[in-house]
Amino acid sequence: MEPEKRPVRNVDVAIISDVHLGTYGCNASDLLRYLRSIKPKKLILNGDIIDIWQFTKRYWPSSHMQIIKHITGLLSKGTEVIYIAGNHDEMLRKFIGFRLGKFSIENKVVLNMNGKKIWVFHGDVFDITMQHSKWLAKLGAVGYDMLILLNTFANFISKLLGKGKISLSKRIKDGVKTAVKFVDDFENTAADIAISNKYDYVICGHIHQPQMRKVHNDKGSVMYLNSGDWVENLTALEYTNNDWRLYSFQEDVLAQSIKLNSTSKQELNTEHLFNDMVAEFLTVQV
Repeated sequence: MEPEKRPVRNVDVAIISDVHLGTYGCNASDLLRYLRSIKPKKLILNGDIIDIWQFTKRYWPSSHMQIIKHITGLLSKGTEVIYIAGNHDEMLRKFIGFRLGKFSIENKVVLNMNGKKIWVFHGDVFDITMQHSKWLAKLGAVGYDMLILLNTFANFISKLLGKGKISLSKRIKDGVKTAVKFVDDFENTAADIAISNKYDYVICGHIHQPQMRKVHNDKGSVMYLNSGDWVENLTALEYTNNDWRLYSFQEDVLAQSIKLNSTSKQELNTEHLFNDMVAEFLTVQV
């Protein structure tokens, strides 16, 4: 069955981050619905799109491959796609500066839009654990993925009982003072550096906390934005009509109603996974 055809929203810039393809927590089907609901002139993948840390041939559903195929399809339709490497896909930093057609791999991006300077990067540079104890960060990532699995089971039971979804990891993070302080410190650090460099906006990912807020210090102010993630929050950033907005899939009834083809929930033959990815990419670039 072919995907349902319907009008799409025109977006000047769309930014997604922390998708974590290749993990159980990734909401690839919902992300695919979102991507099919928009027509972006520029798509910025702001880090941790493919979770290379936890990648295994044992788990790569077809819905995850469909994300790759859709993005390469956008390239063939004229969308500029910028992949900013994060910590979970840090091996791509070996290819910083790579360009092929409208696709590029970067470490950061500076946009000039409507007279404003916008600094976009993943944000793991501010993470002390990442810098000094990468093994601990990787261990935490595995634990986080297991918590998401537990959360999926808990939501299944909650649905049977006629109750709404819950997020165990979000409750834990919101209830632990050190986690709350980490998020606050991260946002303020990003904002302080952006102000020092006279940026009007700073856009990050990494901490899975969607946000739009004005940050002030004694040197000035900046608008801090975070695109959130597609594990818990299902959020993105969109720029259109000379303004930014924080998009939430959970509030987008039209995108939620998009029907996917029947193969999106089947397992992909992972033996030829990377060959398929390369072939798909080269096809749209030729």
